[in-house]
Amino acid sequence: MSASLSVPEPQSEFRVEKVRTAATLTLSNGAAVSGYFFVAGNSATHAGPERIKDVLNAEQGFFPFEATGVGGSQTVLFNREHVVVATLQGNEEAQSDPGYACATRRSVSMLLSTGSRLRGTVTVHRPQGRDRLSDFARWAERFIYLEDGLVTYIVNVRHVLELLEEIAQP
Repeated sequence: MSASLSVPEPQSEFRVEKVRTAATLTLSNGAAVSGYFFVAGNSATHAGPERIKDVLNAEQGFFPFEATGVGGSQTVLFNREHVVVATLQGNEEAQSDPGYACATRRSVSMLLSTGSRLRGTVTVHRPQGRDRLSDFARWAERFIYLEDGLVTYIVNVRHVLELLEEIAQP
C-alpha cells in the first residue's frame, strides 16, 4: 500500500495576488455588465493599492473582468476602447488620488456616446487660476473620475461628447 503525500508547489516570484473589486461596465453597444475587476494590493505606478482607474489607464487593448450573471460567473477580456463607463457603488477610490483634499471641485454634466447623461463632480488637480473646467478637459488620462454621492464613475473620455459645468443657482 503506497501513500502519496502532496507537496505544495512553490509560489512563483512573478505571481501577483489580486483582489476582486465590484463594478458595472457600460459598453459602447449599450450593454451593462456587472462583475469584478482584479486589482493588485500594490501599485506599480504610485504608493498604495492599485485602483480600477489604474487598470483601465494602464495600457491599450484588453483587460480581464469577472462577469457575473444568472448562469454564474466567467472571466471575460474586454476592450478598453469600448468601455464607456465603469460604475462603482459605495467605492471611495477617487478619494485616494494624491491632492484630492485640496483639488478644485467642479459640478458637471457629461453627455456620453451612448446618449446617456451623467452628472456629478470632477476634481481639477491644477494650480489656482488654471483650475477651470477647460483646463480639466485637456485630459492626460483616457479614464477619469466623476463622483455623484455614493457612486463613482470612471468615464472613458473618448466617449464624452459634451462637457458642461453646472453652475449652482442662488
